[in-house]
Parts: sequence; C-alpha cells; structure tokens
Amino acid sequence: MTSSAISEEPVIVLVDDDPSILLAASFVLRGAGVGRIITLEESRDLLPLMATQEVSTVVLDLVMPHLSGDELLPRLVQRYPETPVIVMTATDEVSTAVGCMKDGAFDFLVKPVEENRFVACVRKALEWRGLRRQVGALKRSLLSGRLEHADAFAAIVTASPKMRAVFQYVESIAQTAEPVLITGETGVGKELIAEALHRVSGRSGALVPVNAAGLDDALFADTLFGHKKGAYSGAEESRTGLIAQAARGTLFLDEIGDLGHSSQVKLLRLLQERKYYPLGSDVARVSDARILCATHRDLEAMMAEGRFRSDLYFRLQVHRIEIPPLRERPEDIAPLAHHFLAEAAESLNRELPDTPPGLFSLLASGHYPGNARQLRAMIFDAVARADRHGPLPLDPIRKALRNNSESTVIAPVPLAVEGSGLFRGVADRLPTLKEMENELVAEALVRSGGNQGVAAHFLGISRQALNQRLRKKRDEED
Repeated sequence: MTSSAISEEPVIVLVDDDPSILLAASFVLRGAGVGRIITLEESRDLLPLMATQEVSTVVLDLVMPHLSGDELLPRLVQRYPETPVIVMTATDEVSTAVGCMKDGAFDFLVKPVEENRFVACVRKALEWRGLRRQVGALKRSLLSGRLEHADAFAAIVTASPKMRAVFQYVESIAQTAEPVLITGETGVGKELIAEALHRVSGRSGALVPVNAAGLDDALFADTLFGHKKGAYSGAEESRTGLIAQAARGTLFLDEIGDLGHSSQVKLLRLLQERKYYPLGSDVARVSDARILCATHRDLEAMMAEGRFRSDLYFRLQVHRIEIPPLRERPEDIAPLAHHFLAEAAESLNRELPDTPPGLFSLLASGHYPGNARQLRAMIFDAVARADRHGPLPLDPIRKALRNNSESTVIAPVPLAVEGSGLFRGVADRLPTLKEMENELVAEALVRSGGNQGVAAHFLGISRQALNQRLRKKRDEED
C-alpha cells in the first residue's frame, strides 16, 4: 500500500436501525477520540460503503429489517478479514453469542453497554487490526526483500543489513497509531528514523519535535498542552501547545529518559486516554497525533531503580526500534565518510579534498562512542584543516580517534610471552608480510559483506589494486 492510501485516522462504522442508539454510541466514541465515526441506519448501505471507504472497525446490530446482522456478519468476515466486527445487540442469549463468535465476530456486547467497556472494546479492535496489518506488512517486506518507501529513508546513509532490517520494521508499523519507542546510543540517528517513520505514515499533519531533556514538570505541561490566558502569573495570552500543533501528524519526544515523575504521569495519561487539559482549563481536548519517543538511556535499569514508571515503559513498548551503534555496522563507515566529506566541502565552500591512502583503514580502526555524529565531526574538522588544494590530513583524525578511544593501555610484552589477537600461538615468530596481507584482505571482505569497493576503502587501496591482489592469490592457490 502506498503512503497516499494510508488512512489519516481510523474509521468506525456503527450500524443500527435505532437512531437513538446510533446517536448515543457515536457521542461516546467521539468523546473518547478513537477516530472518525460513520453511522448507518440502513444495513444495506454497509457493503457499498466499505467498497469505497477504508473501514477500521464495524459495530453491528443483529436484528435489523431488510438485511439482518446475522446475514451481514459472515459476508463481512469473508470479504474484509482484516476489519474486526463487534456485534452489539439486545439479544442476551448464549447460543447467539457463540454463533456470532463462530462466524468470526471480534466481540459480542449486550445492550445497554457500559460506556468504558464499549470504548475499550473498540480500542482493542483497532489495536488488533493494526497489529494484524503490521504483521502482514512485515511478511511482505521480508519476502520481497525490498522497501516500498525507499525514498523516505534517503537521508540515512547506510550499507548495513542491520539498518535495512530497521527500515523494513519501520514500514511495517508506520500505519498504526500506537506509540513508538526509538532507542540507541547518542549519535546513531534516532531523529532521522523518526522523520522517516513520519514520512512513511502518510499523515497530513506536521512532525513536531521537542527535546524533553530541557523541560521540568511545569514546563513540560505548558509546552505540550498549552495554557489559557490567566492560567498562571505571566500568562497574558493563550498558548497552543505542541500536541495541538501536531494534529493529524506526529509528536516526537526526544530524550524521554530525562522526564520527571509528574511529566511521566502526564505522558502516560495522554497515551492511554488520547486526551489532555491545557493549563487553566477544565475542558479536555482530544489528540489524534501519533507519538514517537526516543532515548539513549537504559530505561529498564531506570525502571528497576524507580526512576522511570513501569506502566509508561510497557505502554511505550508496543513498538520498539533499536538502532545498532556504528561499531556493530563497520560497513557503514566508508559510505558515511564519503557523505560527510562532500557535505563538509559544500558547507565550507571548498573543493572536495583528495582522500589519502590509509584514510578508510584508519577510520575503520575507531571505536566511535559518539557514532555517526562523532565521525561527522572528525571529517568536518579534517576538511577545515586541509589545504585548499591538498589532500585530507590524517593527523586530526588520528588525534580524535586516540582521544575518544575506550581501549586500555597495554604494557609491553616480552618476546618470550605468547602474543595476542592475530599473533596468538605464534610467539616463536612473527607473521610474514604476505601472511599479514592475506589476513587483512580476508578481514576487510568479511567486514564489508563481500563488497570489494568498501573492502578496498577499508584497506586504503583502490578497487583495482584489491582485484589484482585477489587474482594473484587465486593464481598462487591454483
């Protein structure tokens, strides 16, 4: 399904020949903000409607003239298996309920239905539909091996299979309204993933980002929910909060691990009830914004320490995207470096500097606790230090890698002691240059996933030079 076909909000169709029932039920659902409500008094209008309108859930009466719910139910289940049908009838008989469930009804409610139970049942049906469609989208993506919205990820430079799997998962959950938790170390690109998810979702509203790290509990409520004029001293004008600005769009809360306890409670209520109160107002407003959250903190550890609410944590866990750090996808270092070199040259109004031999092998040796953000800073600094027409200097990169390295200093080892790493078990002699070359070439090919161009960058040589070495090695083995 293309993004243009994605429904902006779920559509719930109520079918009942009693207009008073339709009025009461639609009033309850609209007040709960579960989606757009369509009411039908004529049951024969339902199937034509569903042929032209994407429907998320149907609430169906059984006893109706012309075309009864008993006749409609099996037709709906057969033609629209992804659309849950809730039967709501005054017939309080076990045999009727059992028959409806056998025919494929999602749930069976007996009139009069308690309001909270009715809303909870509809919400559960919408969640079930979203999860089913998510699984279907993920299956299609995995089986086809391609992205349906590749352009949405164009801003993310990667050659990593791990990142491609992240993209496929993003596509599979983009159409749901459930919250998403994006985790990963500093600098891995959490905001870029949030932007891509918003683009794939097809929502007509804006993506509204807010950094929660700089908001205390009072400022959090005012920033998100807004306030009425006179709500507190200094509130001379009414203010629209960011959640209202994200209507029909996406609210992206970055660094939610820094939220205070009171703010966590407010966020949990917003997620559960889809309602909020501007400061100074006692009238609830309904939110239809999709909420994405991101953090580099270990929320599970914070939850165990009592610093993050467990109910909020599990509410956010409906969909979780974990972005792997750069050290776990070394095949991305060379493409990112190329991208940052071009970006830095354009930003500094310079010609693209020549890349000296050994650049990519040097970059591949880094640990990158700051991930892509750290790599970008290193490249920009090196480009800024380069002569106008000279090659990219390596000394600033070496210094940056040395300063950011997390490795410990190892004392010199006497020659009589067995070596480590590549030299383990060969304390009596060092490997020859030929052996070292073969080992380096083999390791570069492994890290690049067999991509000879990327492997050549890792080794600091041209692709032609690598091809010559590989051909020579094959000739020697033959």
